[in-house]
Amino acid sequence: MSKNLGFDKTEIEQLKQECKAEGNNYVIVEDEDGMGDSGEFAHFQFVGKHEGQEVIYDAVLTTLRLYHNSIVFEEAEKKIKKLYPNYVDIEKRKPNYQPDEEAEMMMEELIEEMEEEETIKVSEFIEVDKDFEYGIGLDIYLNVEEIDSKIITKFVNDFNAGTLQLDKTLYSFKSEEEE
Repeated sequence: MSKNLGFDKTEIEQLKQECKAEGNNYVIVEDEDGMGDSGEFAHFQFVGKHEGQEVIYDAVLTTLRLYHNSIVFEEAEKKIKKLYPNYVDIEKRKPNYQPDEEAEMMMEELIEEMEEEETIKVSEFIEVDKDFEYGIGLDIYLNVEEIDSKIITKFVNDFNAGTLQLDKTLYSFKSEEEE
């Protein structure tokens, strides 16, 4: 197995210097797809401790609303595939793909129904990936309206101080595209 550079002292020092230069306790990782621009998602790295050793945490912070929407969408897609065997997942569609109008309408109806009935509920949580390729991976889901530098700074401070309190309340969200 190749060495995980996220545990390497030189890499850790370099990240500390980058954080210091930016005046933050983290650095934003620029994502190729520009997803982080929405305010619902941020990819960043910070130095923390794991089992007494300094390590680089590679973190993706997502709003609970975005996470909920993706779970609702996945569930709706599963149901649509049973009803419409020729339905093609959004991720697998080619640029010239012609969607089945009936399936698309049904998809929207299923999503609305699941939101109305609050079929799916989510709470704040963190997934830790210790087998990450660089440091330790964190997938963080917090119930915040928007992810900004204050939210990230507070998360890193609380996480590193061991004082992070996750809200275990179950939430359900409705899409904001009201007509």
